[in-house]
Amino acid sequence: MSVVTFGEIMLRLAPPGFERFLQSPRFVATFGGGEANVAVSLAGFGETVAFVTVLPEKNPVADAVVHELRSFGVDTSRILFGKGRLGIYFLETGASQRGSKVVYDRENSAIAMAAPGSINWERALAGADWLHVTGITPAISASAAALTCEALVAAKARGMTVSCDLNYRKNLWKWGKPANEVMPELMRSVSVAIANEEDVQMALGIQSEGDVESGNIDPAQYRALSEKVLATFPDLKLVAITLRESRSASHNGWSACVHDREKFLVSRRYEIAPIVDRVGSGDSFAAGLIYGLRKFGSHADALEFATAASCLKHSIPGDFNRVSIEEVQALMTGGGSGRVQR
Repeated sequence: MSVVTFGEIMLRLAPPGFERFLQSPRFVATFGGGEANVAVSLAGFGETVAFVTVLPEKNPVADAVVHELRSFGVDTSRILFGKGRLGIYFLETGASQRGSKVVYDRENSAIAMAAPGSINWERALAGADWLHVTGITPAISASAAALTCEALVAAKARGMTVSCDLNYRKNLWKWGKPANEVMPELMRSVSVAIANEEDVQMALGIQSEGDVESGNIDPAQYRALSEKVLATFPDLKLVAITLRESRSASHNGWSACVHDREKFLVSRRYEIAPIVDRVGSGDSFAAGLIYGLRKFGSHADALEFATAASCLKHSIPGDFNRVSIEEVQALMTGGGSGRVQR
């Protein structure tokens, strides 16, 4: 059985290295987007995975998107084409005390304009036992939110496992309803939730009793927060929360926790410095967790695999995580000195 991810993929334009926007008249062009990033990571781990989206028809850049995804082994046969454009996001990579900046240019994208009912979910989910979505797609338009809802309802009816990375993006929720009205309804079809503390509070309206924004990680606070999520959504089987301690744009502490209703587990913690590119690290965590839950008999092993995979993503430019299972497992078992391998 295979995994299906559903969402938007965009053209990513970033100045070279750590330059400011148009410091020099160049952008490095790649592709990225939360659900596509997960698909690429899973394909790299050997999973059979299909990406479902809507791309602009008769568009050579959209054709390049398909070619790029195929080169990673992602099944693109379920991609639809329609009216609209390809979304773009501009990324300025921060360093030291200067934070990274993202500027979205994705209004009227093909997936944002796709009408409810335009995707045949029986075909899109055929042969799959897992669906992954994020809170980004419902944020871009009312119709994209409706399509996400259709996908979740269809997947649940088929008995599939559904994972959702809440991925709250305040600059995208412009179409009328706020995230905390839309996402709780979608979560009723979700089996595995992935989030950080801001996602839980802003997308679900579930507040933490402690100060989870201070950068000081207190596992008891996150245990309480995850228990609130599980109590609110009785069909949830597991909630995972990533824990980022941001000391600067170049130096983060990184770990994660999961609660499966029986046990609360906290991963190994990594000090990541210097950070090359943190965009896509949450998606690599989601992919690692999905892979681990599908392949390992232990939730603890799945958590450690996901945390190690996402740690390594911080060292790789671009949205996509380009690491192997062996590299992740080497870090899990203590490798991480960065020594030359000969």
